[in-house]
Amino acid sequence: MNRDFTFTFGGAVSCVHIQGDTPSIGDIMDSAGKGASKAVLVCDTHTAPIARRILGDHPAPLCILQPGETSKNWASIEAVLRTGKDAGLARDGLFIGIGGGVVSDMTAFAASIYMRGAKLCLVSTSLLGMADAALGGKTGFDLFGMKNLAGTFYPAPLIYMPIAALSSLPGREWKSGMAELIKTAVLDNADEGGAFLALLASLKPLLQDLPISPRVLQGSLEPLVACIARSVGIKGRIVESDPQETGGERALLNLGHTFGHALESSAGLGRISHGEAVAWGMARACGLGRGLGITPKERGDALAELLRAFGYETAAPHPLMGDPRVFMKAIQGDKKKKAGKLNFVVPAQTGAVMVCGEQVDPGLLARVIGGVS
Repeated sequence: MNRDFTFTFGGAVSCVHIQGDTPSIGDIMDSAGKGASKAVLVCDTHTAPIARRILGDHPAPLCILQPGETSKNWASIEAVLRTGKDAGLARDGLFIGIGGGVVSDMTAFAASIYMRGAKLCLVSTSLLGMADAALGGKTGFDLFGMKNLAGTFYPAPLIYMPIAALSSLPGREWKSGMAELIKTAVLDNADEGGAFLALLASLKPLLQDLPISPRVLQGSLEPLVACIARSVGIKGRIVESDPQETGGERALLNLGHTFGHALESSAGLGRISHGEAVAWGMARACGLGRGLGITPKERGDALAELLRAFGYETAAPHPLMGDPRVFMKAIQGDKKKKAGKLNFVVPAQTGAVMVCGEQVDPGLLARVIGGVS
C-alpha cells in the first residue's frame, strides 16, 4: 500500500507519502522538522471531520472554509491568513491544508505569502488532489471570473495521500480526479503499449455505483493505488525538469486545460467540476490534433471512447458552454500564453506536443469547439 516519493523542484524538496490512513498532527509536526513551532489546519466543511481526526487533542486552530470552486477567492485566502495571525504563527509556522484541489491551492497560496513564506504540508483527500493538485507547487485562486488568475509557485515539502479518505468522496469528485489520471496517462511517453490507460480502464466499475462503498473501494485498491503512484511519478518527473513552466515540458501538463478552463469560466465557475471540464477539453484537444494531422485517428478515437466510458461529456458544443463569444474571450485570456501567443497541447502518437495558436486556423478552432473536427 505505502508508496513514497521524493522530488526536487528547483531546489525545493517535496516528499510524497501514499498511505492507507491519515497521519496524526504529531506525525506531521515530526516530519516537518524542529523548525515548525505552531500549526494551523485548513479544511472545508466536507473535510472538517478528517481534519479533527488529524488534530486529536492538539490545540492548533482549524480554519474551516466553504467547499467548492465558488469559495476559491480572496475572502477565503484572507480567512486562512487571519487564522494564522490570530494563532500567533511566525514565519516558522506550519499551514496544513486538508482537502482536495481547492483547499490545496488556497492553503499553499496563503502559506507562500504569509510573512513572505511559511511552512506547508498538504493532506490530499480527493482523487484530483492526489492525481494533480497537491504535487508540483502551483498555488492560486480565482479572480475576476478567471480560473486561477492569481497564484504562485510554492511546492509543499510534505504531502500525504491517505487512500482511506477517498471512500467519502461524492461521485462528481471521483469523476473529476479520474480525468486528471487519464490526462497523465496520455502524457506518459513510456506507455507505448497503452498499459497505463488499460489499467485506468480497469477502474471503470468503481464509478458504476456511486458513492463508492468502502468494500468496493477495497476491492479495487491495488490498481487504484498503482494508478495514483504512476501518476505521481510521471508528474513529479515532468515538474522536476521544468519547475516553473519556463520551458515546454511542464506546459504539457495543461493537456485539456486550455479548453477546460475556458469552459469553467464561460459556464460560470463552480457549475462544472474541474475534471469534467478537463475531460471535455481533452476531447477538444484530440479534435484539434486530428485537424492538424498530429493526433492519429486511432489514438484520438480510443481516448474519446475511454472518456465516454467513464461518463464524461465529449460532444461539442458543451451544454454548459453558454455564449460562444464568452468562451472565446475566456480562451484568449488563458494565463498560459507565451509572448502573448495562445498555445494548445494535443495528443501525439505517444505523449503529447505543444502547438502554437498561430498554427491553428481560426476556422478549425471554431469547428473543434462547435463540434465538427
